[in-house]
Amino acid sequence: MSVLFAIALTTGVLSGLWGWVSILFGLSTWAGFLGCTTYFASPDDGLKGLTISMLTNLSGVFWAKVIIELSSFINIDVAGYIVVALVSFMMCIQAKRRWLSFIPGTFIGSCATFAAGDNWVMVIPSLLVGVIFGYLMKTSGLWIHSLQKSRGRLFFTEK
Repeated sequence: MSVLFAIALTTGVLSGLWGWVSILFGLSTWAGFLGCTTYFASPDDGLKGLTISMLTNLSGVFWAKVIIELSSFINIDVAGYIVVALVSFMMCIQAKRRWLSFIPGTFIGSCATFAAGDNWVMVIPSLLVGVIFGYLMKTSGLWIHSLQKSRGRLFFTEK
């Protein structure tokens, strides 16, 4: 079994489980998948990738709230665009900090907040649990692959 097949297998199973868990606990299924995507897209794996994914998603939620609050405070269209420009700059420049270095994770968290109509109370746990599911998907797939490799062909064979 290839690494890709093993990760695809665990991703499929855990995606179905995530769909059920998200509904059970009143979380946003799609926001969780965005968190999962953040982990898969992160250049770092393991606990470092998990932590950076979570922190950048959370910072994105924060920056979305800044945009929403400042834009509603300043009721002029042009001012809203300026706020977006300045905050987008901040979302990128924060990457100078190691734990906030994954810029796409920040934008994913921000976009999830906007898409949820500023329901950050639902978005935050959905993103965070989604990142954990992403970590579990990849890690368990790699584990199955290494187990299969060390013990011979346990499940499926490559052709």
